[in-house]
Amino acid sequence: MALVHKFLNGTYILRNYLKPSAALHSFWGIYFANYCSNSPQKPVAASGRASQERRTEEGLQRHHQKEVALDITSPEEKPEMNFDKAIKDELKDHFRRLKDEIMNHWVGPEGRPLHDVLLEQAKVVWQFRGKEDLDKWIVTSDKTIGGRSEVFLKMGKNNQSALLYGTLSSEPPQDGESSQSGYCAMISRIPRGAFEKKKSYDWSQFNTLYLRIRGDGRPWMVNIKEDTDFIQRKNQMYSYFMFTRGGPYWQEVKIPFSKFFFSNQGRIRDAQYQLLLDKISTIGFTLADKVDGPFFLEIDFIGVFADPAHREEFAYENSPDLNPRLFK
Repeated sequence: MALVHKFLNGTYILRNYLKPSAALHSFWGIYFANYCSNSPQKPVAASGRASQERRTEEGLQRHHQKEVALDITSPEEKPEMNFDKAIKDELKDHFRRLKDEIMNHWVGPEGRPLHDVLLEQAKVVWQFRGKEDLDKWIVTSDKTIGGRSEVFLKMGKNNQSALLYGTLSSEPPQDGESSQSGYCAMISRIPRGAFEKKKSYDWSQFNTLYLRIRGDGRPWMVNIKEDTDFIQRKNQMYSYFMFTRGGPYWQEVKIPFSKFFFSNQGRIRDAQYQLLLDKISTIGFTLADKVDGPFFLEIDFIGVFADPAHREEFAYENSPDLNPRLFK
């Protein structure tokens, strides 16, 4: 231990000895100032020369202090990792959100009075006015299975819309298993409550999906999933077509919920069922028209409204409820 102490002490002395000291800096500063004063220049007052030398010496001392401060790291400046505090803060946040949910439930749906909700004729569910609105969505493509399609999502002009763009490629992956490829999609994230509990949207008082979009003339598929984990599998959804006109003008798209057909793993099922509007989990947009090349879809908002002119409840006859004889 004594040898180690002597070795460390000698290293510290040697390091301080090799470092240029403040006195050495001051000596060379004064020498340089005197040399400059002896050169043929205009005469300067003695008081001005003394103040200049003093400022030079103070500047060199401050520079030396900064070097010493950079060499020595204080143990108080090291970041502290307190996992217990992080867990407590997370629990406090979840309990606070749970309290807010309970209070809002007593007030009414979504924390609003019931009579206001019942009289509501239209509602904007998603709009895009900032990055926090984009965080509610995810984009995916056939790259997950080895394809070459690319898709991106960003804010549009003046942060007033969302721009979904990319390149579609129908070339199948070279894995020897997949024979088809070429899709890009944009899917909303599942809403979460306190303690990451799944939540759903209640659109039971509306009958039409309402969007304001601008596209490039390609057809898209609108997909809606229900929050029914016990009776519905992952790949089951309700879908309908959305056609874009192309050009610089916006278009308003209205799709009745009665038009959405039931599909499983991309195939339309023989038995059709109505969409449960009080258990909506996610909505998505898929492009898979087999036309390789660039694409774009700009979305202003996505909402729902109650169309009084639409009286249709379900558009398909091959339903066990409407025609039970087909499924005996």
